[in-house]
Amino acid sequence: MPRPGSADHPLRVGVIGSGPAAFYVVEHLFRAKELSVRVDMFERLPMPFGLVRYGVAPDHEKIKSVIRVYERLAERPEFRFFGNVEVGRHVTVDELAARYHALCFATGAQTDRAMGIPGEELSGSHAATEFVAWYNGHPDFVDRTFDLSAERVAVVGVGNVAVDVARILCRTSEELARTDIAEYALEALRRSAVREVYILGRRGPLQAAFTNAEVKELGELEAAGVRVLPNEVVLDPLSREDLERSDDRAQRKKVEILQGFAGRRVADKPRTLTLRFLASPTALVGVDGQVRSMRIVQNELYRTGDGTLRPRATARVEELPVDLVFRSVGYRGVAIPGLPFDERHGIVPNDGGRVMEAGTAVPGLYVAGWIKRGPSGVIGTNKPDAGETVAALLEDIGSGRSLSLEGGASDDAVLGLLAQRQAAWISYRDWKRLDAVERERGEAQGRSRAKLTSAADVAAVLGRDTRRGTTALPPAR
Repeated sequence: MPRPGSADHPLRVGVIGSGPAAFYVVEHLFRAKELSVRVDMFERLPMPFGLVRYGVAPDHEKIKSVIRVYERLAERPEFRFFGNVEVGRHVTVDELAARYHALCFATGAQTDRAMGIPGEELSGSHAATEFVAWYNGHPDFVDRTFDLSAERVAVVGVGNVAVDVARILCRTSEELARTDIAEYALEALRRSAVREVYILGRRGPLQAAFTNAEVKELGELEAAGVRVLPNEVVLDPLSREDLERSDDRAQRKKVEILQGFAGRRVADKPRTLTLRFLASPTALVGVDGQVRSMRIVQNELYRTGDGTLRPRATARVEELPVDLVFRSVGYRGVAIPGLPFDERHGIVPNDGGRVMEAGTAVPGLYVAGWIKRGPSGVIGTNKPDAGETVAALLEDIGSGRSLSLEGGASDDAVLGLLAQRQAAWISYRDWKRLDAVERERGEAQGRSRAKLTSAADVAAVLGRDTRRGTTALPPAR
């Protein structure tokens, strides 16, 4: 059999996931000019674009413009989109492997890490990812409820997701009404009683993971004054030593912005946003099963053997009155049936994108994005990451290390399988119809789009049943 990549024998790649990492894999594959490539993308949700659609904050419209790059890729005749298809539920890894030369999984980090403290199970304690997915109209989270009658909210974590949550809570309903936030979330936030929001980081300001653009934006909120405790943004000797040795101007700027907040008079605004550093929650305290306060220990930093600065608790403790808590302390991938999985790190074990099992590369299986490297970086980080994976894939194809295509090397090979397992799959043409309706609805409301968030809405537009649970895998043999 000839090696795949010719016009008569194109390289067939299945990409699982439809977020930035997945589309950057597609982009790198199509850049391989010497090869003829066909790409099928499988997404368990009806809509494409993953993190950009369901993770980027609705008030960050400019960031979402990257979708235009992905749309150009999706419009190519060598590309197909299969939405509403879940690997492990509707089709197996082995079944897809029999129909492609290579499979690349770019499924992200879909769950959050727990804080591991007493009281975390109380009502009013939530994962920040759930709140983000809820206000962005993610189909799996539209029925979630959050008690926005709470006046005091704590967001644990100092990454961009934590900052997004705090900022959305502090926005006015008029500001949010101009975005693509889910309509039900807009109505709930319109009635919000939130007056105080705290962002808590266990290390110091120098170690905060949020970007300068994100933290600077907090100081420009229309309806919330920002404050920090002056003693918490003064760098400790170890952090100051690290900063003096570093040539990272972005870090210096971050510290300057935060220290500038310390000298600012808190404006007379309806909400207050307080950034706390060197503070770790040790317990959530409840009354009648509902969060009412958070116990906090103040930390100090010490240097580990590898030079990293880590926090350790002091004897100084306090109790912060809060009624609603969002944790944003890390994320992890979810195991995919049929793929090896590293439970400790929450990723698929891999070597430069090649899936590894028992120290050996599994022919034809690859990963990209957070399921490959863990939850780090921003959207653009996925582009070189995908490039590394595709380089490995193409090297293996050139060396004859690929899947066997037992099911037949044709564009129709997967269609028969889907006809049996998930006839309600959604094509890219279907998505364009949904997209047009969202844009039309949004334009009528003075917004970029008004998202379709229910299966009933999707079915009404497409004129057919699109429920994802209509079929499933047969029992294992």
